[in-house]
Amino acid sequence: LCAAVIGFAGGKFLPQKFLVIEEEKLAIDNFNEAAQHTRPSFKRSIKVLIVCLLIWWIPVLLIAVWLGWNHTITREGIFFSKAAMVTFGGAYAVLPYVAQQAEKFQWIQTGQMIDGLGLAETTPGPLIMVTMFVGFLGAWNLPGDLPRLLSATLGSLITVWTTFVPCFLWIFLGAPYIEQLRGNKNLTASLSAVTAAVVGVVLNLALWFGLHTMIPRKGTVDWFLLSL
Repeated sequence: LCAAVIGFAGGKFLPQKFLVIEEEKLAIDNFNEAAQHTRPSFKRSIKVLIVCLLIWWIPVLLIAVWLGWNHTITREGIFFSKAAMVTFGGAYAVLPYVAQQAEKFQWIQTGQMIDGLGLAETTPGPLIMVTMFVGFLGAWNLPGDLPRLLSATLGSLITVWTTFVPCFLWIFLGAPYIEQLRGNKNLTASLSAVTAAVVGVVLNLALWFGLHTMIPRKGTVDWFLLSL
């Protein structure tokens, strides 16, 4: 949010520094009539918003009614919904927030998070799937009255659900407006600053994982990993 405000102000006073995103050829231009589904519509936007919010939150609310608001699985559904709302810029930008908060909630230990990242890096799937690992272990470590395996399975499912369903909300809701917003210089300047901030967040992830890997315990240095 701060980066966006800085970018907005920078676009006003230092446009040569902040308006750095090059203009691209629009997918929808003024010479060809746009297809009906690409046109912004208030009615369509409301429909998309209601449908996606119901799909997103009904599973979380059902689990909350069944297990209670303080159960790990319910809290994971709420936490990863929040993560999907406030983080963007790719998995490397999301993971510092997830790793540090999951450790704070005592769902997962630092070493386990590093193992999860290593596991995710060895597979061809998206790195963001490491959130499923966090959801599984969090519900495994704090299962409440449920059997561990059932708790962990439900934890991983609700984590994936609340991580990805909001993405479809943003896509379906925002797609008709994207081409119109692309030429907005205020928005472009704000996003330029946000992009720079995301680089800083990725650096934060590198430092966080690097330090915990090379210095696994206080006063101990893994010289092999340090040299590597």
